[in-house]
Amino acid sequence: MPEPNDIHTRQDIEILVDRFYQRVNEDPLLAPHFKHVDWQKHLPVMYDFWASMMLGDQSYRGNPFGKHMNLKITEEHFAAWLRIFEDTVNGNFRGRMAEEIKERAKNIAGVFQHKMNLTV
Repeated sequence: MPEPNDIHTRQDIEILVDRFYQRVNEDPLLAPHFKHVDWQKHLPVMYDFWASMMLGDQSYRGNPFGKHMNLKITEEHFAAWLRIFEDTVNGNFRGRMAEEIKERAKNIAGVFQHKMNLTV
């Protein structure tokens, strides 16, 4: 039986993504990197990405690393992104899937940083 308050549906993913990006847009370090984002296009892509990762719906089509490789970001940006992501998950969800999505975000951040030569 699914745990109450855990991530179960695409609607849960959408709530998480919306609340996460709201916080990103309020963050002084990260917000400047998102000021030119077309949110009507970006948010559905992020819903698809996380729904594919967590729910197996295979709606995401794309290359997430390719979108990030030329950005002028540092380990500090990744740390802020991850802190906000984890705080958003913790503030809205509890359970196995909530823990898993935080772990996956941490792994994605680690892979991106490695590929961008930001890790030692």
